[in-house]
Amino acid sequence: MGNLIKAEFRKTLSLNLWWALAIPAFLAALVFSLSWGASVNDFNDFLGNSDAQELASILGISVDTMPVGMLSLGRAINIGVFFAVLFGVTALAGEYRNKTISTTFLTAPNRASVLSAKMITFSVWGLFYGVVAVAAASIGTAITVDSVGLPTAGQWLGIGATGLLAAVLGTLFGVGLGAVWNSVTGPTVFLCLWMLLIENILVMVAYFSAELDWLGGVLPNGALNGIVGAVGAEAFGAIGSSWGANLGDIDEDLQWAMQFFAGAPGAFSWWSSALIFLAWTMLFFGSGWTANQNRDIT
Repeated sequence: MGNLIKAEFRKTLSLNLWWALAIPAFLAALVFSLSWGASVNDFNDFLGNSDAQELASILGISVDTMPVGMLSLGRAINIGVFFAVLFGVTALAGEYRNKTISTTFLTAPNRASVLSAKMITFSVWGLFYGVVAVAAASIGTAITVDSVGLPTAGQWLGIGATGLLAAVLGTLFGVGLGAVWNSVTGPTVFLCLWMLLIENILVMVAYFSAELDWLGGVLPNGALNGIVGAVGAEAFGAIGSSWGANLGDIDEDLQWAMQFFAGAPGAFSWWSSALIFLAWTMLFFGSGWTANQNRDIT
């Protein structure tokens, strides 16, 4: 297994894709945190004076001391994590595209060991992309958000840790999707359309037309974003009961709006989102594992 893992790292490092995706991941998270941080810095203008005052009253703090940087951090990290998902797609599908899968399977004891080695290797790559996303989001937030609106050290560590977790699970999700699809182009286009457009439209339509406020918490993109975004939503009392907030005191529309701004519409909590997305990951990874046990490589 050790030699297989070493071989997997050599394969990925011999290609330019790992840094070709890491650069836009960093830049996207940085730019988003800069723009989002500048927007939320004046919370009264961002949310509306009455809503901001209502939230501050419930949380027992002043509007000026709200940790608005959590909104910037969560959204930006999720943007960076998206590139980890795209990188994961290439793990197995890329070998089929490059015609190297035959050598990989034939030189390993069995296909299960190859897939296990890829799972371990790309979990490490997921951590790498998580660090890139968290670092970029932190830099942008620190630059644009006033010191009184920055998260506490504990909140910063919490959202950073969930960012790493989301990146690992997101990468493995991409590995599974690519293995099932047996293609790089197809799942890449699908992920861009689904995660950036289609699912967001579905979640908003479901909420405003049918009041299904939970839908975003169970769909793949919403569950992935909720791992990080729920930490920010919790800081504003929109999920759980942090900062002494009582959900019963918050208007449902305001609660959902805060979840949306934090990047976690419909999320239940960060750990619930992690479990839900883990289920999606295992579904696709397990399906990819099964499909490749007997797939023709000639």
